[in-house]
Amino acid sequence: MTGLPFVGDLGPLRIEGVRLTGESTPVTVTVEDGVIKDIAPAARTSAPLRLILPGFVDLHTHLRQPGFEASETIATGTRAAAAGGYTDVFAMANTDPVTDTVERVEAMRGMADGASARVHPNAAATRGLAGGELVDVRALRECGVTVFSDDGRCVENEALVHDLLVQLAEAGGMFAQHAQSTALVGPGVVNSRVAEAVGCAGWPPVGEEAIVARDIAIARATGGRLHICHVSTRRSVDLIRWAKSVGAPVSAEVAPHHLLLTDEDAVRRGPALKVNPPLRSRDDVEALREAVRDGTIDAIGTDHAPHPAEAKSRPWETAAFGLTAIETALPIVAEVLRTPHGVDWPRLVEVMSATPARHGGVAAPRIEVGADADFCVVEEGGPWQVRADEHHSRSRNTPFDGLAVGHRVICTVLAGRVTHSV
Repeated sequence: MTGLPFVGDLGPLRIEGVRLTGESTPVTVTVEDGVIKDIAPAARTSAPLRLILPGFVDLHTHLRQPGFEASETIATGTRAAAAGGYTDVFAMANTDPVTDTVERVEAMRGMADGASARVHPNAAATRGLAGGELVDVRALRECGVTVFSDDGRCVENEALVHDLLVQLAEAGGMFAQHAQSTALVGPGVVNSRVAEAVGCAGWPPVGEEAIVARDIAIARATGGRLHICHVSTRRSVDLIRWAKSVGAPVSAEVAPHHLLLTDEDAVRRGPALKVNPPLRSRDDVEALREAVRDGTIDAIGTDHAPHPAEAKSRPWETAAFGLTAIETALPIVAEVLRTPHGVDWPRLVEVMSATPARHGGVAAPRIEVGADADFCVVEEGGPWQVRADEHHSRSRNTPFDGLAVGHRVICTVLAGRVTHSV
């Protein structure tokens, strides 16, 4: 695979000629019994354009199983995750049945046994995602759930949000809110700025920002941990930045497509780019990119949302919301974090691995002797072209098909097992 020697079952796994983050001298990493046993100078002296990075962690993945296997399964979704360099994914609860009880959390864990990435089920915040009654937070916390979310729907009842955050302040864990005011958004499907050009209902940015502001106030009052999913507007960034400045227990994520694409792309390319929240203006994109760089945005959440082709090839009003993103997150984020001196790899590791792991309550992957062998190898150079027909996801609704990128994941290792290679 691209010149990387693997010994596999015949002996220790060795990956040669890779650079550690912040280092220029190539090393050989040796893995045995699922653990990094040695990191030593490589035999060859020419430094290749390859880096070894801790495995990525995604707080926001839709694996669709159970219930929507035509779009994705745990097997195909985690293969896609591995192709993107991910070793851990947090699976959203909008399955059928909804993941809203201990029994359903355990069932998902069972289905994920042996998958290409570790699957951490998120629990719904409300029973059946219906927004009327909280789940049994304490029981779900006791069985290991760390993230509660009705993603795909907003928990609009502020009394429920208050009660949930009070419980999480006591029991630990995090509420991941899909910030969307139904009263303000209505039937909107695209950014309101371009709605007339598309000929359908607009989705005003304030539909997101009103919920962000409200929930920050509730989190600040209760001490419960609030995480804002898929932030998409400059004013949301401003609110989150302020919340952090006053010490509120608030974190936030951004999806790769909101870091690169704009509402003008949506006008040009049509319902294939229909996503929730919608693509925003160039000014919003620039604010989001700066927020990733300066730490206002804590993590990259891919919001990997696979759909069959027929669900995306409908008119704007009826096409499915959502894009696949987990296989292409690395090159998009690397481009956002490019500096005059190259990619800011330490910051990339923070937003794609260390910080999401911390927020999700799992051990952050590390590249050091004695650590579990959870890592990926990234190649620089290219350009390589994103090819939807080569993706591992069951669905092909990537917004980046045909895009030329300068980085790609060529190998992923999970607990010493090679889960992806090219």
